[in-house]
Amino acid sequence: MENKNLYAIRLLVAIIILSLSITAFAGIFYPIKFLNIEIIVLLQRIFVDFSIFAIILLVGLIILTLLFGRFFCSTLCPLGIFQELISFIAHKKNNEPTDNYIFKYIILGLVIGSLISGSTLTLKYIDPLTLFCSALSLKKTGIIAIILIAAIVFLKNRFFCTNICPVGTILGLISKNSLNKLYVNDNCIACGSCERDCPAGCINSSESKIDNEMCLKCLKCINTCPKNAIEYGTEHKKEIKFSLKRRNIIGSIAFLSAIGAGYALGINFAKKVSKKIQGIILPAGSKNAQRMQDTCLNCNLCINNCPTKILTKATKEFNAIHINFEEGFQYCKYNCNRCSEVCPSGAIKKISLEEKQKTKIAIATINNECTGCKDCEGKCPTDAISFEENIARIDDSKCIGCGICKINCFHDAIEIFAVNEQSVI
Repeated sequence: MENKNLYAIRLLVAIIILSLSITAFAGIFYPIKFLNIEIIVLLQRIFVDFSIFAIILLVGLIILTLLFGRFFCSTLCPLGIFQELISFIAHKKNNEPTDNYIFKYIILGLVIGSLISGSTLTLKYIDPLTLFCSALSLKKTGIIAIILIAAIVFLKNRFFCTNICPVGTILGLISKNSLNKLYVNDNCIACGSCERDCPAGCINSSESKIDNEMCLKCLKCINTCPKNAIEYGTEHKKEIKFSLKRRNIIGSIAFLSAIGAGYALGINFAKKVSKKIQGIILPAGSKNAQRMQDTCLNCNLCINNCPTKILTKATKEFNAIHINFEEGFQYCKYNCNRCSEVCPSGAIKKISLEEKQKTKIAIATINNECTGCKDCEGKCPTDAISFEENIARIDDSKCIGCGICKINCFHDAIEIFAVNEQSVI
């Protein structure tokens, strides 16, 4: 296959992925969980639950990046594809190569340190998947982030991807040592067309060099070059010897220091919010409020995939997804574990429908308003409701707190209360 065709294929795949990302978020079509294969999200699941499946996916992603380079950022990341669309609309060109700044390693260190501490404190505000999904859900932080990223595209093209995004930083370090790279051959006439069209600013045409750490593998340079001077594959050049530069030492020290700072921030944040968490009802698989607070990315995928729309966005009181039985006629559908299926971070554990149907997420109680009308009778999927002398009784050992009894009670006689720890009955 000619290298020129690679750009068209890559662009077609990217458009398909962006379209599927939007349909997945809208809860229309999401059979292939491609949003789960983001490297930071996989690390999150490994640190939180030591997920074997996440480890397998992570190893697979690393191997693919070692083989083909940083293709994820240009082809599979919806936020990256969105930036490419903005760049295309703006006809953005690069006037000069972009520097590879050390501060991106500090950002990565803060994120890794936070993850090690068990908190998503930093991840919620920098992870590309989270920012993209939260913006689609019209969450204020997501909208602000997308506006800022769009502004960066107008000023410095894909600077967010090359020098801010922690996912891009990790993939860049791996891609730097990939088997297949972009390189300039002897046909180059130093016309500069590839440098001007490169969204990552990773090409120095005067020196015939491409920084494969920053390169997003969009393959636009191959399509642009009039002399077929840019190739993708194994470069036939003499071996590059390892050189320990001052910049590498400083970057390593900054990265390690940032890990420590991120860890401390995560621990302190967890202690601070734990005192405020009470009375929070969560979807099955979340275990408890503290864990949900620490691990939920607020990507809102579960909200838009919930058939009864009982899940609600993060609030000032609780900065994670949770259940609100007080807003309208909502309940947790008994024959549904959709939120568990779509959650990419592991905040809602992937549990079977059978386990979900036995997981106590809350407890229903009868107050003095009960009239014995029996409107709730027969509605409970676990047969937890019975009547004694025309007054409803709820068996705590059977009730899972789904709330369907509450929406069928027209006398406000049923209340739903949170449990401190979810359990399987």
